[in-house]
Amino acid sequence: MQSTRTLKDRIFLALKGLGMGAANKVPGVSGGVVAFVAGFYEEFIYSLQKVNIKAFKLLFNGRFKSFYNYINGRFLSLLFLGMVISYFSVSKILDYLITHYQLYVWSVFFGMIIGSIYYISKDFKDWKPTTYIALTIGVAIGLSISFLDPATQNDNLLFVFFCGIISVSGMTLPGFSGSFILILLGNYVLLLVDSVNALYDTVTEIITGDFSFTSNLERIRMLKVLAVFTLGSIVGLVTFSHALNYILKHYKSVTIASIIGFIVGSLGVVWPFKETIYKTNNNTFVLDSRGEKIIENYKRYLPELTPETYYAIAFTIIGIAIVLALEFYGQKTRQANA
Repeated sequence: MQSTRTLKDRIFLALKGLGMGAANKVPGVSGGVVAFVAGFYEEFIYSLQKVNIKAFKLLFNGRFKSFYNYINGRFLSLLFLGMVISYFSVSKILDYLITHYQLYVWSVFFGMIIGSIYYISKDFKDWKPTTYIALTIGVAIGLSISFLDPATQNDNLLFVFFCGIISVSGMTLPGFSGSFILILLGNYVLLLVDSVNALYDTVTEIITGDFSFTSNLERIRMLKVLAVFTLGSIVGLVTFSHALNYILKHYKSVTIASIIGFIVGSLGVVWPFKETIYKTNNNTFVLDSRGEKIIENYKRYLPELTPETYYAIAFTIIGIAIVLALEFYGQKTRQANA
């Protein structure tokens, strides 16, 4: 797979990783949808499930090139490079846009999800009782997640490890937003804000030759939390990919119908017309380590027909157009390579 990629393919793969990383950061949006629509979902799952006992034997025996080729290393490294770059660039821009233009950003995402549903379902022909049941179950699970109330923050390391396993579902399972699930588990701020800030501060201090953080118990605690969360994410990524690879091989139609259902259900999470509910304590907003208000949940409503609503509808159409443009590009690329 990796030997046939041109330089242009590699650049676009890194850009796809950029989009996947940005999607994973936003509560309600699934990076797995980006993988599905961009046409690399099955290769992504296939590559991840190659991280197995054989791969570790190659690694521990010093056969690094064989290990790299075995796990489809060029594909994974370009994809994850894009995700890392995204985390420190595109996702920061998204944070700003969501803060200042929340309705329009959610409208674009809502349109992209609608476009994704069309893209995935248009070529799916294997509709029968079992796939309709899978679709219904997927929709029900997706919608029920949308309206759950979040739990309180919990920094128990076993629970943090579990959060890591669950949070990567957004990368491997289209329609499931890992970051939104972290909000429901009560640990979004702890794991995606506070611990990441602690790592950033620590790296900055090490570069300047300052090692005083070693005596900062709170900093050490946050770094432990981040390490355990990362370990859980790796375990979850590999475990989910093995399970999904098996399911896609043996029950492809039911799996795709379920994925369509999950994505339809996720429309409840990305519904643009909603008010953000922030966490409070004695009528005072609770702030995170950056001094920003902590999102607790969203209150959805039906909009009145105002100019703002019409703008939101226009941005929804833009979101749909983005996905259709990606599909058109994908068809052109496949025809060129045929």
